[in-house]
Amino acid sequence: MKRVLLVLALVAGLMPLVSFQTTATAAEAQWTPPLSTRGRYVVDADGRRFKLKAGNWHGASGTWNGSGDPEADANHHAGENSGRVPLGLDRVALDTIVAQFVATGINSVRLPFSNEMVHDTRPVTDAAVAANPALRGLTPLQVYDAAVAALTGAGLAVILNNHTNTTRWCCGVDGNERWNASQSDDTWQSDWLFMVRRYRTNPRVVGADLYNEVRRNVWDDPNWGLGDNHDWFAAAQRLGDRILAEADPDMLIIIEGINWTGIPVDGFAHGRPTLEPVRTLSPALVRSGKLVLAAHFYDYTGPHHSGATGVGETSDPRYRDLSRDELFATLQQEAFYVADEAARHYTAPLWVSEFGIGRFGSDAKSRAWFANFVDYLVAHDTDFAYWPLVGWQDNGTGNGWALLSWDRSGHLLGIDDGGDWRAADWHRLVAAPGRTGVVEPVAHWAMLSPDHGDFVQSLRMRALPDWDSGARKAACPDGQRLVGLARDGNRSLCTDAGREPAWPVSSAAQVVTSERYVTTDWAGGYTKFQCPDGSFLIGYAVRGATVSSALCAPSGAAMPSGGRTVWFDRGDNRPADAHGGDFASGHYKGQCGDGEYAAGIAFTRRIGSNGAPAALFCRGL
Repeated sequence: MKRVLLVLALVAGLMPLVSFQTTATAAEAQWTPPLSTRGRYVVDADGRRFKLKAGNWHGASGTWNGSGDPEADANHHAGENSGRVPLGLDRVALDTIVAQFVATGINSVRLPFSNEMVHDTRPVTDAAVAANPALRGLTPLQVYDAAVAALTGAGLAVILNNHTNTTRWCCGVDGNERWNASQSDDTWQSDWLFMVRRYRTNPRVVGADLYNEVRRNVWDDPNWGLGDNHDWFAAAQRLGDRILAEADPDMLIIIEGINWTGIPVDGFAHGRPTLEPVRTLSPALVRSGKLVLAAHFYDYTGPHHSGATGVGETSDPRYRDLSRDELFATLQQEAFYVADEAARHYTAPLWVSEFGIGRFGSDAKSRAWFANFVDYLVAHDTDFAYWPLVGWQDNGTGNGWALLSWDRSGHLLGIDDGGDWRAADWHRLVAAPGRTGVVEPVAHWAMLSPDHGDFVQSLRMRALPDWDSGARKAACPDGQRLVGLARDGNRSLCTDAGREPAWPVSSAAQVVTSERYVTTDWAGGYTKFQCPDGSFLIGYAVRGATVSSALCAPSGAAMPSGGRTVWFDRGDNRPADAHGGDFASGHYKGQCGDGEYAAGIAFTRRIGSNGAPAALFCRGL
């Protein structure tokens, strides 16, 4: 059937969105947006598993190599000139491209864009959209609009991906190494808010992949948690929160790990951290159930190999050089643990949002890597996105990485054409058995990390005045309670495990800075900030290491009294079966049980002590 999707401009004065026809398919009836997460799984609005079986449709973020005439095909990656739009629109009709995507078995598309594309007012050339005359005279952003609407009109989910700052091929030392390499952090954030708001009325635009392959530039490394302007953890955390709070609360927030640090020369430290740092420092968004973590894997790169040949090449093994067992152990260490280890502060769906290989010129070692990698994706029921979906071909030859390649006359060379050796592995991956149906809700676990400033993840508290001016503050996401606290380093753990006490909308949180609510001396000789009876801890504030205040939320129902003291001033004190994972690596920490809530913090300022937390008062739910 034919369906018309009319999308209107969201904000007066912005470049208008376009309207057009697209062919709907049976895929529309297979899932209900929006998407969220339950533990390691992405689920739809009905709680049914929605495995991201995706591909990358590149081009709008650029294919130009960065030197020579941008209009000359020879100056583009593999000679494929996208013309600043999704690749292939010069050769085949948009609806035909989308129909072929559906035929490959995918249900979603990662759609890269550049920040330059967002602001580019130059119309695309007629040649770039030669097979789609309705797109002539449009800006790159308006052509991107058309692609989004065609994809979602066919029932596919779309994940927006900020691939580069400038419109050019990624990824090297190219001015696009970080989200703020060729632009300010403010521009990056405002562009994202603009893009998410632009598609908010289209429920099948489901995710925001915040930036692609964060890596070293000539002089500096990105980092995960140092608090400077190269801190990818902090930047992604801030933007993810802003998108959910200011633009679209239904968006999935997709955060890739760090792709490369160090100088790729033998004898110098270098490597591919990927998601390893997440084990000890994980994002905690203002809305629970919205985080997806992502990683990229190619045979020619490696745990400590940049992927280069010649300049930048080291003697380190590439992934294809690893034995099957070595490869699997490396994948688990670098990324797959986040999905495989349940009930941790870092547990999230893992999306391998890029992997791929060429049909031409791949040797036996590369082919073995691809088969082994697909085996691992299948065995771990992992969400994935192949790179790329679309390419060019000429009489059956070409770059050969795409699943679908068209020649200038619009003739298709697909993965099932011409004896493509990848076909069996691709079909095995797409059709692999895995978890389906309704995924039951699971407890959320969140790490609070006010290492360099406030870490207030409660939207309700963010809407209120500063509750402890001058102190560093941390608060759990709404719907969660504090259950763990570190002696030093100020980190903590939140959850909604067990019978979560409700915080009525009509009731205000209370800041406690004295012992006025202490009814029994549960930490003799220590200062105790205790919530009133019927209230539970949701946050705290510190000045340096010293506890400054406790933040308590009233419960809408009666809560048990009594309680027990959990000391952690001289070592870890966590339940033997504690969930949540190590939320303060290298520091003493205390934690209430899953069926308890924290009602108080004890500390001391006596000589030799710095006023850091020493004990929690835990009560049963």
